[in-house]
Amino acid sequence: MNAFAGTPAYYRRFRPGIPVALAALLEQAAPTGSPRRLLDIGSGPGLVVHALRQYFDDLVAVDAEPGMLTEAEAMLRPTLDAAQRLQLRHALAEDFLPPEGWQPHLVTCGRVFHRLNQPRFLDRLSEYLAPDGVVAVFSDRSLWTAGTPWQQTAREVVQDFLGDGPFSTPGPPYEEVLRASSFSHVTSAVVPVRRQWTISQVVGYLYSTSFAAPHLFGDHRDAFESAVTNALTPLADSGVLTEDNAFTVLTARRPNAHEGR
Repeated sequence: MNAFAGTPAYYRRFRPGIPVALAALLEQAAPTGSPRRLLDIGSGPGLVVHALRQYFDDLVAVDAEPGMLTEAEAMLRPTLDAAQRLQLRHALAEDFLPPEGWQPHLVTCGRVFHRLNQPRFLDRLSEYLAPDGVVAVFSDRSLWTAGTPWQQTAREVVQDFLGDGPFSTPGPPYEEVLRASSFSHVTSAVVPVRRQWTISQVVGYLYSTSFAAPHLFGDHRDAFESAVTNALTPLADSGVLTEDNAFTVLTARRPNAHEGR
């Protein structure tokens, strides 16, 4: 079964999008063009495209899970104006090729780079990214890796039901991978974000993940939801759980690319 089977609707409703400050940083990093083109890799239900849509004329969202693209269609299509073009493509990032002559100015990889065959993807990307185009790799800490007491408690409940989860050993740092590719001119930034959650939103977020997808609980979903509620209620302040997180952002381009906009 696909790791994200059963998760797309939860992903769309409960995964946080990217903050305005991050969207502005990405927009500033990308070159201009007419039409200005965005390619979002591992798009999921379209959270990144949604945040950046005002800056681009031609948008392509790629995902390997058809259910995610269905959610992206529902989220994105009604928000675009008549002059904008949106394409949703079902493909692995490493295999994707755009239409001939279509060169994106910005390629975004949000919360997905760890799932890719990174060297293979970057080699393929070098075939079609615009000459002065930018690839942006960014992610925040997931509930599994974040460290506030309430997040640790939620993680322990998941472990009680499912064990430690299907996690692989981390690979080399993303910056090292990028510098070894054609896109060796790399800059980094950190964008902080504070979020507030209800307990039901935490449960929804967990169901959006590969490590706590709904099907993994079988007949124990009600018991799991009760356990999460019971564990988190004493830690909530008037029903609210606060999270301080941050996006680590790497933007990379070919070393001879123009630095101006």
